[in-house]
Amino acid sequence: MKKYILSSLAVLSAATMFTSCNDMLDTDPRVTELTAATFPGKPGDVEALNAATYSIMNTLGGGDQSGILNNPFYWWSLMSDDCYGSGGLQDNVAKSLHHFTTASANQYEQDFILLYGGISRANNQIETIDNVQWTEAQKAQRNQLLGEGYFMRGFYTLLLTQMYGDVPLITSTVITDEMLEQVSAEEVIYPQILSDFVSAKNLMKPERANGSGHADKYAAEAFIARAYMFWAGFYKGVGELATGDATIELVEQEGCTEGSLNKAKVTDYLRDIVANGGYKLCEDFRSLWQYSNSLLWDEAHDGPDGGNAEGTHAYAFIADMKRENCFDQPGMGNGNTEEIFQIQFMNASNWNISGTYNNARMYSNYLSCFWGLRNGATNDNGRRDKTYPFNQGWGQGTPSCNLWDDWTDAERNGGTNSYTDIRKLASLIDLDNELEGYTYEKDDNEESGYAVKKYADVNLDACAKDNNSWWSMCDGYTGSSLANEQQGDHFEDYYLMRYADVLLMLTELTGDAQYMNLVQRRAGVPETGYSLANVQNERRWEFALEGLRFNDMRRWSGKDNHSENSYAAKALQAQNGKMIVCYGQKGSKVPMKHMTIDNNGWAKRYADTKGFLPKPQRQITLMTGKLKQNPGWDENASPAEYTYKVLY
Repeated sequence: MKKYILSSLAVLSAATMFTSCNDMLDTDPRVTELTAATFPGKPGDVEALNAATYSIMNTLGGGDQSGILNNPFYWWSLMSDDCYGSGGLQDNVAKSLHHFTTASANQYEQDFILLYGGISRANNQIETIDNVQWTEAQKAQRNQLLGEGYFMRGFYTLLLTQMYGDVPLITSTVITDEMLEQVSAEEVIYPQILSDFVSAKNLMKPERANGSGHADKYAAEAFIARAYMFWAGFYKGVGELATGDATIELVEQEGCTEGSLNKAKVTDYLRDIVANGGYKLCEDFRSLWQYSNSLLWDEAHDGPDGGNAEGTHAYAFIADMKRENCFDQPGMGNGNTEEIFQIQFMNASNWNISGTYNNARMYSNYLSCFWGLRNGATNDNGRRDKTYPFNQGWGQGTPSCNLWDDWTDAERNGGTNSYTDIRKLASLIDLDNELEGYTYEKDDNEESGYAVKKYADVNLDACAKDNNSWWSMCDGYTGSSLANEQQGDHFEDYYLMRYADVLLMLTELTGDAQYMNLVQRRAGVPETGYSLANVQNERRWEFALEGLRFNDMRRWSGKDNHSENSYAAKALQAQNGKMIVCYGQKGSKVPMKHMTIDNNGWAKRYADTKGFLPKPQRQITLMTGKLKQNPGWDENASPAEYTYKVLY
């Protein structure tokens, strides 16, 4: 078995706070006593700065502030039509996010701070790289590190503006008054984001990072496509990219002298990934997820020596897999053949970690805990004898009825030519039919009858305690660094870009179905010709609960984002009136339209906000008028519309 537990990026911590307008966003990740004249002084110093730039991702993926996971892709899952807020009576942060409301003025501040912190670290890396006297033999190393700095700045800025809209664009460690002004995402920020990705593509080596956790040329090319497609759809209103186009002017900087970017160039970049990246889809979709690990597979097959005791569990869903395709086998799972960019985790969490950009659980994929089961048997969440092989957690962000129902309708295909999509049960747990002993907690709310299987923590008969994760049986594991297995032992990579996304983006840009057909073939579903509707469905099924759906919905809404008849608004409003579970009583019907006092529901809240979150009031105050609140959350909106109301 591969030793997943102890391998990850090195970490350099930095203590930084937003304290005033003058030093807002200003981060210095250098070691104390060192100055810009002396640090970085050698290539290893730049490597340390690079590690600090990446380390923000660990807090994004594993941090938990104000009762909600920091992962932006988790937030976007909650905001989409694929999830409910759910959780217990007290879990109002998740429910308020799903309802496009807020329970406090600074509820969504942490990611604002984290993303600007990452941008500042990237700026420092870019600006100081030539403090080192690089030799000609070291030029490729220098360019790679510079390219990674540009990539991470583009990545953090992309997340920031997709979450908060028009914001200050910070491209230097020296923050001028002009730089603190809020600028147009469409006209100013996206040209810089795409220029950063282009610089990264041209500077980095034409080699794969191979699961190291670092960006590479191919990750840059893939994110050029993701950023361009959002800009073209959401801002420029290109509803169908296969037949439309848009050109964006780029910013001239090192590595980026191309002038502009259009659909043809973006398509060429994606084709380069296909032709030269060496990526391929895993043979079995289930290989991507930790429930397919070989230890659990062995239990399903009475162990490699046939020695399991009578009466032990057997997880039937993976029994037909090839053992070589199990999550922890070569080429599968963490570092698999289709993983292009990801957040990595390691067994290094600690309750004593502190600092603006740090969190006790930052090295654990805490999504596994948030999406864990809230089983109500004898008030013991996730008892192994009731939920095997899945472990306990907070049960926030459960899959929606809409996701299951729409997927089932697609499988039925209008009553003819029905098929089974392996991805549905590979992504979702059907609680009533898959877990016979599962019962609902008495304080459950907005439960759909389904749970998340992707990223779900897994237990084994071989584990000594109910709450031990299967990771405790892996090579290299000696004990939980957090001294809390249920919250600390989650080390599955969080996928930020998979090869399947490259293939589906190519089909959407070109209208050529051959790329989409590869994804469909892997899922065992009928191969279809190109249509925008087919691509939309395929993206929803392939990336269910991976956080891509919400921004896909937004870009497909295009210039119609202000309308309650937009793609996103109608999809969100379709949640209204679905059957959900409340107070543990299955079958109670609660109309899901109570986030606004005028009963206009999701469609109106989406049209009012265009899917942007409110900027934190504390940051608006610090910026003394330079930062403006987003529509739908400002003085032109009624507080009753955007203030969360306890629903149950």
